[in-house]
Amino acid sequence: MSLMPQAGDEVKTVKAKLDCKIKESIGDGTQGKVYKAEYGDQQVAVKWYKPSKATTKQKEIIEDLIKEGAPCDRFLWPFDLVYSSSIEGFGYIMELRKPGYKSIAELVARRVNTNYRALCTVGYQLADSYRKLHSRGYCYRDINFDNIFFNPRNGEISICDNDNVGINNESEASVLGTQRFMAPEVVRGETTPNTSSDIFSLAVLLFYIFMNSHPLHGKQESKIRCFDLPAMQKIYGQEPVFIFDPDDDSNRPVPGEHQNAIDSWPIYPEFIRELFTQTFTEGLNNVNKRVREGQWRSAMLRLRDSIFYCVDCGGENFYDPQQMDKEQPGECCHCAQELVLPYRIKFDDNEQKIVMLNSEAKLYPHHTDKNSKRDFSKEVAELTQHPKKPSVWGLKNLSDTPWSVTNNKGEIKEVVPERSIALAAGVKIDFGNRVGEIIY
Repeated sequence: MSLMPQAGDEVKTVKAKLDCKIKESIGDGTQGKVYKAEYGDQQVAVKWYKPSKATTKQKEIIEDLIKEGAPCDRFLWPFDLVYSSSIEGFGYIMELRKPGYKSIAELVARRVNTNYRALCTVGYQLADSYRKLHSRGYCYRDINFDNIFFNPRNGEISICDNDNVGINNESEASVLGTQRFMAPEVVRGETTPNTSSDIFSLAVLLFYIFMNSHPLHGKQESKIRCFDLPAMQKIYGQEPVFIFDPDDDSNRPVPGEHQNAIDSWPIYPEFIRELFTQTFTEGLNNVNKRVREGQWRSAMLRLRDSIFYCVDCGGENFYDPQQMDKEQPGECCHCAQELVLPYRIKFDDNEQKIVMLNSEAKLYPHHTDKNSKRDFSKEVAELTQHPKKPSVWGLKNLSDTPWSVTNNKGEIKEVVPERSIALAAGVKIDFGNRVGEIIY
């Protein structure tokens, strides 16, 4: 009997009782191997457990996950067990990762080119996905940048390695997580992974995505010559200090060693820095002070809406209402030229809801309707150029209902679907359930 499947082997699904043909190995981990396989006319992935990991307990875990179903379609979730009379143990079948998706580990290693807009989408979808998982009473246990894959063009994500998911504070954890992502209380052995430690790990992952550095890697880490288990216990568990702690400068990032953090931190608006600061100061040892998934989700949308482009180099920058104004918007973070703020729309019932009206800007239902859930399937407005005057930009109505528009002279007009209103400071648009004002 073989220990592991080989190319050309056939395994059978338990529920559907259909054959699945192994094509090639595409991944190898401590628990098992992942293979590309054919399942009918589908290309799928099969994870097969190594003999020492193919326990009855692990099988029961997978059976429960299959029965429960995925929290959302971003999880590459088990949908059937597989077995073979000629191969030891068992495995499970799941969707194959989409072509072109890259790991967050590749992003951090600077082997992937993308943009801030895509990264904001990654951040939003991560927070939204783990919120859905946690709302079902589950915890992920091992959030890290090796099990997240994303599309560099648009930020769509896939979450793999879901066989470690368990019931929060109930089912026994088969893994404790990846050391550098683990919450301090897990590192110290005070608790096993749970939703609170997941939330901490999510914040570490987001910090890596946007700062390309670890939030606890600073002066203290640079003094360590051998980053072994005792050293990691100290940095991540016993004496963790945020590198940008406003009240403790003992672990500041070291120029040259932690340059990514030094260069990236000032780029982002104050509201993002405040969330990281809260999680990695008060939230280090007080789980109730950690920023929740819903807060990160809203912050990622706000961050994406704040992107605007330098008129000199075209580089992406972030609008920070706490630091920028028309007279002193600051310098481009790419070319250091003076920034020029574009038109933007501010919504009257929410001081934080500001969308920069760039050439590619779009408005969605959650922008224009205070009662709408976040829905990106339908655009309700987009920027468009005047057909005869390319320098004149307008906001086009893509919704199904007319807008009531008041210009800066107090005159009211109706803008029906597929028509546009020219951008001008002081114009107010009543979308039906929310009013937005164009500012410049």
